[in-house]
Amino acid sequence: MSGTDLKSPEQLSVNWHQRALDLRPDGRALIDGRRVDAVSGDTFACHSPVDGRLLTQVARGQAADIDAAVRSARAAFEDGRWSKQPPAARKRALQRFAGLILAAQEELALLETLDMGKPIQYSLAVDVPAAARCIAWYGEAIDKLYDEVAPTPATALALITREPMGVVGAIVPWNYPMIMAAWKLGPALAAGNSVVLKPSEKSPLTALRLAELALQAGIPEGVFNVVPGYGHEAGEALALHMDVDAIGFTGSTRVGRRMLGYAGESNLKRVFNELGGKSAFVVFEDHEDLDQAARAVAGAMFFNQGESCNAPSRLLVQDSIADAVIDAVVGQTPRYQPGDPLAPQTTMGALVDEGQLQTVLRYIEAGRSEGANCLIGGARARVASGGYYVEPTVFDGVRNDMTIAREEIFGPVLSVIRFKDEAEAIALANDSSYGLQASVWSSHIDRAHRVARALKAGTVHVNQYDEDDITVPFGGVKQSGNGRDKSLHAFDKYTELKTTWIRLSV
Repeated sequence: MSGTDLKSPEQLSVNWHQRALDLRPDGRALIDGRRVDAVSGDTFACHSPVDGRLLTQVARGQAADIDAAVRSARAAFEDGRWSKQPPAARKRALQRFAGLILAAQEELALLETLDMGKPIQYSLAVDVPAAARCIAWYGEAIDKLYDEVAPTPATALALITREPMGVVGAIVPWNYPMIMAAWKLGPALAAGNSVVLKPSEKSPLTALRLAELALQAGIPEGVFNVVPGYGHEAGEALALHMDVDAIGFTGSTRVGRRMLGYAGESNLKRVFNELGGKSAFVVFEDHEDLDQAARAVAGAMFFNQGESCNAPSRLLVQDSIADAVIDAVVGQTPRYQPGDPLAPQTTMGALVDEGQLQTVLRYIEAGRSEGANCLIGGARARVASGGYYVEPTVFDGVRNDMTIAREEIFGPVLSVIRFKDEAEAIALANDSSYGLQASVWSSHIDRAHRVARALKAGTVHVNQYDEDDITVPFGGVKQSGNGRDKSLHAFDKYTELKTTWIRLSV
């Protein structure tokens, strides 16, 4: 999810601060096609990490609200208002939905930036277009999927059909609220399911607005519901609900374990976890352009303030070139100094809240106390703004057993680990409980291919990092989870295969 530069002169000239003052977000839930307060009447305050301002009060969804949303979703599924529409009809609605997302680009981008702190240029150029492309792509794909006829004997006709799961619960994180929601919504809705979405309490606003746009696009009432709330209340209630058929979860490995437990405690619903990462970025001495590698690791590490599960937070570099690569990486950090997220040229914004700020600062202190050398950064920035900012931070002298090399920090902190040869590089890269992504930098195709095959990761990049496309799956191995978002493979999560065996007279 690497960044791109904001291109539009019109958007460059927008007074985003004035737009923010004029914004009046609606924090109520959306259930059965209507905006509603929580059954309890409870709310929680939604503050912006940009400067601490109060954005709105958000409905504090709990078990009763989840139950109402699931009942609405189940009724919509069973009466067929969406699930029994022809695939071509669902396609048209989803394409209208994608078009409305693009039409509301500036509003959605502003909500995203104010809610979770990322620079407005990336909300505009990355998050909103990516969400729209995802919805449109799955809409376009759904009437291109064919069922199967098995090669049985002539006395039988065996049909293998793909059917929607039913009611899908989607629980998404705060770092890419729109993109993560779209990755669940696209295949789940295209396949004919009804969805109950629980956004993170730290960034619920764009999810709520997306549900309104879906209604405008012609997606029927009850098919797409959004219940904001805390994980231990709304999220747990959704995962435990006996009438939810599947959970698509993106978040921490700690909570992913709970999702599996909730399935066992309830109805053995399908659980698809896309979890954390501690991705290795491996640079060999034979790579011809070390500056290119340095630019790539800095750009991917500090994009989105380091709040990316696939951030290349472990830079593994061969001893003979380590000093040169490290100097080049440090030389990139002035490009990523925290700035005002509403300023169009800012490249690194605010961490999502005070709790995440303190978590990142604790990890930085752990790195120092365990003997790593903080080469640059390591402190809070822009304190007077009232927001939550941390400098881009680079540690050298990191061992793979240190806390900052083992645990997911979710902040702009890069750990440099040196290695002697290919075997040690592979061993270090794989010595992690995670296996989301990795990268290999080598000018020798045999080495690049050999190392890529040896790395235990869901995606391995070669001589680049984080290039992607909706046509390829995203997900990991080991404790990075079992989920696969994007590509046609995502339909496997939200559909069931049915065999119909017909005896024939011959």
